Amino acid sequence: MIALLRGTVVERRADQVVLLTAGGVGYAVGCSATTLAALPGSGEVELLCHLAVREDAMTLYGFGTPAERDLFHLLVGVQAVGPKMALAVLSGGTPDEIAAGIAAGDAKRLQQAPGIGKRLAERIVSELQEKLAGHATLGGGVGVPAGIGDPGSPVGEAREGLLGLGLPLAEVDALLAVAHGETAAELIADALRRSRA
Repeated sequence: MIALLRGTVVERRADQVVLLTAGGVGYAVGCSATTLAALPGSGEVELLCHLAVREDAMTLYGFGTPAERDLFHLLVGVQAVGPKMALAVLSGGTPDEIAAGIAAGDAKRLQQAPGIGKRLAERIVSELQEKLAGHATLGGGVGVPAGIGDPGSPVGEAREGLLGLGLPLAEVDALLAVAHGETAAELIADALRRSRA
């Protein structure tokens, strides 16, 4: 099983990169638009990987973060969602944004991905909504609080406020997953107390 690759990007395509490793082997790795956009123009890169094995092919998929890889695994676990469709969904935003949208039941957001129709989007929400609710974790145990993808919600406003204070995204999401409060101000205050504890 190939779980991680480190090497130099020698070729970029619309949906994949060719990564030349230290052993002189070049791997074609399918990636979401989010991961492709984050890859540097030169130098060594590291991608977490998933190897999909079928009768007629072995295909590598790469991810820039554990959260993206974990969400990919959840998506391909849904009936009729293959790796390419999962990458299309992942190309629609950050893992946190997509997970929050699914947790909120936002099937229309998923329909923006190529190949995802209304029925399939509703199936994804139906099968994953509970798993991605406030207690769900993506990559390294970071919680995905309900409402975090909605900038107008108290949690969304608190997230923006904490990010504005310079806290890292992963820490902000972890703090908001356990913070208590009804308003954005209360959530921020509780999250800051917890970060100093």
